[in-house]
Amino acid sequence: MAVASNSLVSFIHGSLSQPGRTSHFLPSPSLSFPGSRSLSLKLTRRSNSPLLCSLDATNATDKDTPIETRFPAYPTVMDINQIREILPHRFPFLLVDRVIEYNPGVSAVGIKNVTINDNFFPGHFPERPIMPGVLMVEAMAQVGGLVMLQPEVGGSRENFFFAGVDKVRFRKPVIAGDTLVMRVTLITLQKRFGIAKMEGKAYVGTDLVCEGEFLMATGST
Repeated sequence: MAVASNSLVSFIHGSLSQPGRTSHFLPSPSLSFPGSRSLSLKLTRRSNSPLLCSLDATNATDKDTPIETRFPAYPTVMDINQIREILPHRFPFLLVDRVIEYNPGVSAVGIKNVTINDNFFPGHFPERPIMPGVLMVEAMAQVGGLVMLQPEVGGSRENFFFAGVDKVRFRKPVIAGDTLVMRVTLITLQKRFGIAKMEGKAYVGTDLVCEGEFLMATGST
């Protein structure tokens, strides 16, 4: 059936590509091949050509939807006021705007809306605004703080410290206008010493821009 389908498509394409010729054997503006799961044709008319074939019929629906309403907003599991109740950080060093997924004592996903009004951009850099890598690491550490500062972990807001980093890699630059999405997961916890090891990954869209492992200290250590 695949051979027959390819032959028919070639025949249709050949007929449509010749000036002055019009195909009369197609009964409807859509064509599909029974038994073929990999091929679906949509036929459309345009002003400059009598008939066009499209192999991706689903794109038409997306193009009909205005781009400003095409993508849903991130969910809000924890807003900025709830974040401020947990983290001790304040302007200009609070780098988490919203939490979109939250498993207390296990993991969290937070976002940072990177704007040209962020106070670090005038100096980093004036002609090319790039978010400093150390601040991406700090932002992920703050998401880790949201995971740790919970009764399940025994964290204390008054005694919460960034103890170390390892295996940090910066994959792509983050610029003004990006939305930094950070997932931080608790790997191990030594309650006796108040030390937690966490893994963080930060994304812009589907691109991994930064990753690393972090040590967080809580309690009296």
